[in-house]
Amino acid sequence: MRRFEPETRAEALQALFLYFLLYSVIGWIYEVFLEVVVYRWGYADRGVLLGPYCPVYGVGALTFLLCFGWLLKKQGGPLFRWVLRPLALFVGCMVVATAIELATSYILEALTGSWPWQTYVDYGINFQGRIALSPSIRFGLGGLLFLLVLQPLFERLVGAMSPKFRLGAFRVLAVLFVLDIAATVVLSLR
Repeated sequence: MRRFEPETRAEALQALFLYFLLYSVIGWIYEVFLEVVVYRWGYADRGVLLGPYCPVYGVGALTFLLCFGWLLKKQGGPLFRWVLRPLALFVGCMVVATAIELATSYILEALTGSWPWQTYVDYGINFQGRIALSPSIRFGLGGLLFLLVLQPLFERLVGAMSPKFRLGAFRVLAVLFVLDIAATVVLSLR
């Protein structure tokens, strides 16, 4: 299976949307796993939309790709490949994801009156309970997982799709996603 290299803007948009959804679903699974298995709080839908996805993970992963894609393609010796690149990606992902979480908390609070995840007030190093060092470190590690392990797999998956199938999947999933957003907004206004 080859890695997907889009030839047109339309193909790039299709691939980015599919990556966005894949990462959003993985984020939702991760959040539910933490709630049920790690913290043993029981099941709670961790998404802000009706479907099983957390769009903030999709936004974060795409932001990582846009910010650090050049670094993934850069060639170098063993020191660069095994130490410098992973370290730069870890720190970069940690900073970018923390900034996204902070901005998202302010945006959601302005729109809905609160942000839908736990506060970090009980964490040793936190800012207004919105962000904290421990989750930021996990974001850096998650970014490494996304960029170095999952993204190459997703590129192969998208590359294995015929152009016609990829376009069809994009259209169907985009319509479902927009309908989910509309339904979520309508239900929140009641």
